[in-house]
Amino acid sequence: MLKGGQIKTAALLGLMSGILVLGGYWATGTEQGALIGLLLAAVTSFGSWFYSDKAALAAYQAQPVTREQAPELYDIVADLAKKADLPMPKLAVVPTQTPNAFATGRNPNHAAVAVTQGIMQILDKNELAGVIAHELTHIKNRDTLTQAVAGTLGGAVTFLGRMLTFGAMYGPVNRDDRQGGNPLGVLVLVILAPISASLIQMAISRTREFSADRGSAEITGNPLALASALQKLESIGKQIPMNGNPAFEPVLIINPFSGGGIQSLFRTHPSTEERVRKLQEIAQQQQNYSSFAVN
Repeated sequence: MLKGGQIKTAALLGLMSGILVLGGYWATGTEQGALIGLLLAAVTSFGSWFYSDKAALAAYQAQPVTREQAPELYDIVADLAKKADLPMPKLAVVPTQTPNAFATGRNPNHAAVAVTQGIMQILDKNELAGVIAHELTHIKNRDTLTQAVAGTLGGAVTFLGRMLTFGAMYGPVNRDDRQGGNPLGVLVLVILAPISASLIQMAISRTREFSADRGSAEITGNPLALASALQKLESIGKQIPMNGNPAFEPVLIINPFSGGGIQSLFRTHPSTEERVRKLQEIAQQQQNYSSFAVN
């Protein structure tokens, strides 16, 4: 059965696909435009599904490592994967001092966890375990695929807008004997659709981050370790930016450059303060449950 967050995510992805289909129809005034939007949504979703385990690793130049190369890190991941009832993912290290981590892959059997050199230097073993458990939860919930699909759909919305804008202005006469398509459709695709797609993509990302934080707490039994890690990552991450394709920012465990106010709508992640507060609440719940069980 789908949980509330999964239902919300599925609805948001459906809405983004709908923007592609309706935008194509409005821009051209014909069913052909809708079919173009539908085809583009299908092709981009399939492409992101199949290549998601390679694209993010390549974007951050992550290098695969073996147990011989990083025994302590490998053993932490292996132990947590076993607790999460997951196959051992591929393991990679990103050659940067920026402290961060991410997971990628189309399903648990084709997944990878990547950590930066910087994160291994600033976190203790419990904090690093909390971060890795967070990433393993993304794999278990198939959030890695969801984010890849959302990102490519968002890019497809922008691409379709540019492509059909040209066709709407200079294309053939449509069935109503008018040159080009619906001006409102052009406006939607050029301005409103990309903004809407970005808002939807960010909303999906924020929803999945809360779920992964809770999953980390369940796997490790130590939500405060992840809370401590997040605070360190935000503090140091602001000082050492992480270079890479901005399209992959949602897969990172933290993005310290998100703003507040109206900019919070475009956050790829919830605020660290809010995430820490929720993790502290989970720790309190675990403590209350333990006290009740003893009594």
